[in-house]
Amino acid sequence: MAKLLLVYVISVILALAYSCSATNYLVGDNSGWDISTDLDTWLSGKRFIVGDVLLFQFSNYHSVYEVTKENFDRCNTTNALKSSSKGNTTFPLTKPGDSYFICGNRLHCLGGMKLDVNVEDNGVASPAAAPAPAPQARVSFPTPSASKRNNNPSAIVPSSITNVSNHVGLSSLLLVNLGILSLLFWFM
Repeated sequence: MAKLLLVYVISVILALAYSCSATNYLVGDNSGWDISTDLDTWLSGKRFIVGDVLLFQFSNYHSVYEVTKENFDRCNTTNALKSSSKGNTTFPLTKPGDSYFICGNRLHCLGGMKLDVNVEDNGVASPAAAPAPAPQARVSFPTPSASKRNNNPSAIVPSSITNVSNHVGLSSLLLVNLGILSLLFWFM
């Protein structure tokens, strides 16, 4: 009986840990990290919390730099916090506050290819704070198109993969827990 109870407790902990997973955002959605993407519109209505991840997909004409506010305002890539010139790269959002991203091509940055993401605390560190609701994890991958701009073959994903979710709904957790609980009572 003690072993079954231990298995139940471990499964509940794993299910809760999985359901509280972070959201993965594809920057610019299907347009990607590109000079033609309206990043202000893309940001609209999104809520970023600590633990979320930004996925930047771009061609070899671009790069992405995480910079300070001062460097963001000046489109300056010196003393960058992080950078990448790979077409598929992720930047985890690790602390609350603003995170700033710019294209390494200064003219692209001056043209608006820059992103100011306000990251909220997820409420986990403070026991007095109520836990934030678990966000749904959605990543939309670009589908192949006839666009001449996207010459990065690694950014093209089959159209059958358009929405990937790693979020477990509370109803699923409830059903799993009820099933395990019924097994425990069956063997008692």
